[in-house]
Amino acid sequence: MSKSWQPTLRLPKSSFPNRPRLHERMQYILRCTDDFYEWQAANRPADNEFLLHDGPPYANGELHAGHALNKILKDMINRVKVQQGRRVKYVPGWDCHGLPIEMKVVEAAEGGKKMSPGGIRKAARKLASSTVKAQMNSFKSYAVMADWENRWTTMDTEFEIRQLRLFQKMARRGLIYRKHKPVYWSPSSATALAEAELEYNEAHVSKSAWVRLPIVSGWQEVISGLEGVDKDAKLYAVIWTTTPWTLPANQAIAVRDDMTYSIVRFADYEGLHLVSIPEGSAGGDLPEISEVLGKVQGSELTRLRYLNPLLDDLTALEGRPIIHAPFVRGDSGTGMVHCAPGHGFDDYLACEALGIPAVSHVDNEGRFTDKAYPRNPDLLGGIPVLEGGSDAVLDLLGNENGYILKVKYYKHKYPYDWRTKKPIIIRATAQWFADVGSIKEQALAALEEVRFVPETGKNRLEAFVKGRSEWCISRQRSWGVPIPALYDANGNAVVTDESIDHIISVIRERKIDAWWFDDAHDPAWLPESLRDRAAEFRRGQDTMDVWFDSGSSWTQTDKQADVYLEGSDQHRGWFQSSLLTRVAAMVAQDAPGGSSTTNTLGLSPFKTLITHGFTLDKDGKKMSKSLGNIISANEVMDGSLLFEPPQPGQPQGRKNREPEALGPDALRLWIATSDYTGDIILGKPVLRTVHQVLLKYRTIIKMFTGSMQPDARTAPLTVADHIALIQLKDVMQEVGKYYDNYEFNKAQAALSRWVVNDVSAFYLETLKDRLYCGDSGGVLEPIFNGLLRMLAPVTPVLVEEAWEYRPQWMKDDASLVHPLKQLYDAPLIEPVRLSYDEKTIRESIPAIMAAHGAIKAASERARLDKVLGSSLGCSVVLVSHAEGGLAVLERFKDELDAMFVVSAVDIVQSNGGETLKEVEGAEWKYSEVFDVGGKAHTAYVLPPKQHKCPRCWRYVAPVEDALCGRCGEVVEARAGEAAKEV
Repeated sequence: MSKSWQPTLRLPKSSFPNRPRLHERMQYILRCTDDFYEWQAANRPADNEFLLHDGPPYANGELHAGHALNKILKDMINRVKVQQGRRVKYVPGWDCHGLPIEMKVVEAAEGGKKMSPGGIRKAARKLASSTVKAQMNSFKSYAVMADWENRWTTMDTEFEIRQLRLFQKMARRGLIYRKHKPVYWSPSSATALAEAELEYNEAHVSKSAWVRLPIVSGWQEVISGLEGVDKDAKLYAVIWTTTPWTLPANQAIAVRDDMTYSIVRFADYEGLHLVSIPEGSAGGDLPEISEVLGKVQGSELTRLRYLNPLLDDLTALEGRPIIHAPFVRGDSGTGMVHCAPGHGFDDYLACEALGIPAVSHVDNEGRFTDKAYPRNPDLLGGIPVLEGGSDAVLDLLGNENGYILKVKYYKHKYPYDWRTKKPIIIRATAQWFADVGSIKEQALAALEEVRFVPETGKNRLEAFVKGRSEWCISRQRSWGVPIPALYDANGNAVVTDESIDHIISVIRERKIDAWWFDDAHDPAWLPESLRDRAAEFRRGQDTMDVWFDSGSSWTQTDKQADVYLEGSDQHRGWFQSSLLTRVAAMVAQDAPGGSSTTNTLGLSPFKTLITHGFTLDKDGKKMSKSLGNIISANEVMDGSLLFEPPQPGQPQGRKNREPEALGPDALRLWIATSDYTGDIILGKPVLRTVHQVLLKYRTIIKMFTGSMQPDARTAPLTVADHIALIQLKDVMQEVGKYYDNYEFNKAQAALSRWVVNDVSAFYLETLKDRLYCGDSGGVLEPIFNGLLRMLAPVTPVLVEEAWEYRPQWMKDDASLVHPLKQLYDAPLIEPVRLSYDEKTIRESIPAIMAAHGAIKAASERARLDKVLGSSLGCSVVLVSHAEGGLAVLERFKDELDAMFVVSAVDIVQSNGGETLKEVEGAEWKYSEVFDVGGKAHTAYVLPPKQHKCPRCWRYVAPVEDALCGRCGEVVEARAGEAAKEV
C-alpha cells in the first residue's frame, strides 16, 4: 500500500487491550456482579422469578477448583435466566456445623479433647464465620452474582429455629423416635453416622476366623443313631466371621430351617462339628474333613443351645439359642452365622423379634469395655476393636480349649467414615431416628415430576431413596443444632409439641449456645408442666446430623426451587436429605405414623436437579490432598498454572516471562467448554486451549470496537451482510437452545465454530475492503451485540470490558442497552433494513459457500506454487456444466467478487466440452470442482484482468498505479468533507 493513500483509509482503531488490565478488572467484576444482580432484581418482573437454591458449601478451609465449578455453573444458569427475562433470586448459603470444623478447633486448642462443649462451640463459630467471609470473597472473584448481603448459614438463629420447627413437625407426625439399636459408628469421630456419610474401601483387609462353639443342650438327639460315635462325644457349631472382635457380643447362632447341615469330623480336631457343605463342594475353606457322619435339617438345630466361651460359665447348661434367620446362605461360610445384634443390622432384626438383646461392649471411641471379657476384664478392656481387637479375641479363644479352627486374611469392601477416611463399626446405642420408610413411596412419586440433568441422576437418587428405611439423625458431638429432648432421671426422653415449643422460645431469647452454657438443671428450659420436677430433668447433648441441617434449607422459602445443582455425590447427601425432609413435612397423613395421601404435586423441593462430576488433574486422577494434585481456582486466574514462573538467570522471553493473569473468564470458560455432567479435567493442556479461545475472542472484539462506524446503520446491506445476519440468527438460536438445556459445552462449541468459520473466515474477509476502503458499511454492530449476548453468561467480565471500550458514538447513543441487560431474543437489526427476504438468501447460501470453498482450495494451491499472493491478485471463472446450474449465483453476480475476496468473477455456461478460450489462454490456472444442486461445476482461479489499485489493492484499475473508479470517488468525497471541516 502506498503511504500516500493511508490517510484516506478507515483502518481499525481501538484501545481495547490485547490482554486484560489488572487495574481495571475489579471495576468490571463489580459491575457485572453486585451492580447487575441489583439491577435485574429491580428491573425484571417479580411475577417471573427464577429461584436457584444454593447447596451450601462447607465452611471449612480454602476453596478449590471443584468449588469454582459448582458456583460458576450456578452463575451461568442465573445469567441465562436474566437474559430470558426472569428475575433471579439467588441467596448463597453455607453449611457451618459438623465434625470437620469441630475436629479442627479441638486439634488446634490447648488441651485438645478436654475442651468443654461450650468452648468447642465458641471456637467453631469463630472459625466458621471467618471461613464464610473468606470463601465469599473467593466466590466474588469468580464473577459470581448473588444476594451476598442476605447470605445464610446453618448456624444462623433463624435457620436453626426453622430447622427445629421442621423436627417438631416430623415428631408430631410420628416420624421421629428414639431407639437402642445398631447404627454406623465412627470411632475416629466418636459419633453415629448416617449411611450418606460413608464411603467404601474395596481393599479393606480383615482377619476372618472359623470358630467352633460348644453345643450344651439337645446335642444327644442330633448324634444319636450315628454309627461309631460315642454318645458323650462333644458337638460344636462352626461359625465363620470377618469381625472376630464382635464375638464378645455374640447372643445367638443363626441357621436356616430349609438348609441341610452335615455332622463331620475334622482331621486335626477332636469332636463332632456342624457345618453346611455346599453341594458339589469338598468343604471349601473349612478345615480338612476326615469323615461325614450324617445329615440334619436346619429346623432341627433350632432346638439346640450353645455356649459363648468368652461370656458364659463353661459348666452352664442353659446356653444360648440357635435361631432361624432368612439371611443365612449356604454358598459361603459354614451356614451357621454368629449373631451379635449389637453389631449387625440383620442380626438385630432377627434377634429383636425373639426378644434377644442388642448387647455391645464397645465404647464411643471403639474400645472394648470391661464387660467384654468378664472373667478377666484387663485382657480386653481398653483395646481398640479395629486395631488389635480381633487378635486379642482370637488369642483368648485359642487359649480356651482350642476354639479357633482356622484364621485367614480376607480382602473385602468395608465402610469408612468419609470425613476421617478411617473404618467404622456397627454398634448398638440409643439414637434418634427419622422414619423415612413410611414416606418412601411419596418421595419416589415426587421425583416423577423432576427434570434430571443428566437423566441418569434419577436412577441414582431413586436407588438411594429406595435403600432407606431409617435415618439416624443424632450425633454425639457439640457443634450442631441440639436434638430438642429432655431426659428424666431414668434416661427417658421427653419430646412433645409443648416441650419443643418451649425450647424454641428459650433459644429465640437466649440463643442456641445457651443449651450448653446454662446450668444442666436450669428450669427455664422446662415447659410449665415439668417445672415442679426440674431437678429430675436434664437437657440432651446429642446434636442433629448436618445433613438434617442443610436438608432443612428449603424451609427458607414457600416455593419450589427451579433448580438444585451440586456434585453427583449429593445424591446420597443433600439432594436426598432435602427431598425426604420436605416430603416428611408436607405430605398430609391420615394419622400419626400412618399412611399418606397420594398427592405428590410440588412435594419435591426442586423442579430440576442438575449434577456435575468431579475435577480431575491433567492425568485424569481425582484431585486429593493425599496426592498433592489439588488445583485452586486462583492458580487458573493468576496464570500460574499455565505459565511457568521465570527462571533466574535466563533471558526474558516467551518461555521465561511473568505469569499472565487470565482472570475469572478463563476459569469460567474452562467450565463452560467442559461436559460437566461427567468428571472434568483441569491442567495445562486444557487451560492452554481455553487461553487461545479467550485470545480469539479478544482479537475479534478489538477488531469490532475499532471498525464499527455510525455510517453502517444507514448503509445499504449486501448479500454478505444478509448471510452474516442469518448465520448470526442461527447460531444465537442454537446457543440459546443449548443454554436453556444447561448444555454449556455444546453452546460454546457452536459459538466458537461460528466465530471461526462464519465470522472470521467468511464475513470479516468479505468486509475488509468495504470497511477500510469503501462506505464502512456492514452489520458489525449487530454481530458485536449478538456475540456479547452469547458470551454474557460465560464471560461477563470480558463482556463488561468490551462494552467499556465500544466506540464513542455508541457511548453517546442513550438508546443502546447494555448487553448484559438485553433480552436474549431481542431484535439485533431493524427488519426494514433488509433488502432480501430470508428465504431467498437461505436458498442461496449452500451454492455461495460451495463456490467459496472451491475458490479457496484452488487459490491455496496457487499460493503454494508462489504464483499468487493475496487472493485479490486473481480473477475467477465459474463454469456451469448444467443449463442454469449456477443461476442462484448469477442473481448476485455484482457482489460475488467481494464475497469471494477476488478481483473479478465471471459465470459462464460450458459449451459442450469445447475449450473455454479465457481459461485456456490464461498465463496460469488452478481449478476445483464444486457441487450445486447435485450437479458438478468448476471454479477456475486465473490471473487478474486489470491493474492493481494502489489504495484498495484490488486488480480493477484501468492502468498501472491509477486508482480504481470506486477509490477515486471515495477519495474525492473525503477530500470534499475535509475541505468543509476546514
